[in-house]
Amino acid sequence: MIIEICANGFESAVAAQEAGADRIELCTELSVGGLTPSYGLIKKVMETLSIPVHVLIRPRSGNFTYTQDELDIMLKDIKFCEGLGCAGIVSGALTAEHAIDRETTSALKAASGAMEFTFHRAFDWCPDPLDALEKLKSIQVTRLLTSGQETTAEDGIPLLIELKELAKSQLQIMPGGGISIENCMHFKNAGFNMVHLSATKKTQSLSTIPRVSMHAPKLFEEGIIATSDASIISAVVKKLKR
Repeated sequence: MIIEICANGFESAVAAQEAGADRIELCTELSVGGLTPSYGLIKKVMETLSIPVHVLIRPRSGNFTYTQDELDIMLKDIKFCEGLGCAGIVSGALTAEHAIDRETTSALKAASGAMEFTFHRAFDWCPDPLDALEKLKSIQVTRLLTSGQETTAEDGIPLLIELKELAKSQLQIMPGGGISIENCMHFKNAGFNMVHLSATKKTQSLSTIPRVSMHAPKLFEEGIIATSDASIISAVVKKLKR
């Protein structure tokens, strides 16, 4: 059974290796589903770990539909990972209707070259999972990370099994989402040979809670993309520089 740990930082990556995990998916910001880690973090992890490192390529939260500029950034990130000798890339793209964006995903896959390519849990937004699977098979991704389109992979086991049977040997199905000590055997018993989990332990790092919070709850709403507005900037510039 291959155990992949979703490592959200250097400490998590080292813990995964020391505890016997087979590989990691390196990312940051688990609270929004994961984002691309910094170049410094990727390099530090690659210098330290001996197990395979797969890197999440996702430039922002909000959705999985990207502009050409965002795609350019993603391709540059993949090139950096390739140069460091990373074992794999975890990425993917959807259309505005949440179907697999074949063109963008194919570009990401092609840029990954010899590295393994995992299509991430954007799949769980697809309205037609079987059609989405066929598209991923045609793109020849290495594997699919999915919860079976449920909040937890345990609840998604029926679809996960169906996907595994349909995928056959063309791509690997890797269950992920809420996998824990208590339910991990369900996936082995269902015939899966790999699982993905974060094994998160939360630790309060502050001795006192600050009066001013650095969190912005309104930005965590599903689908929200926060960007700087040129018209607001222009209005402020005019006021302050006149």
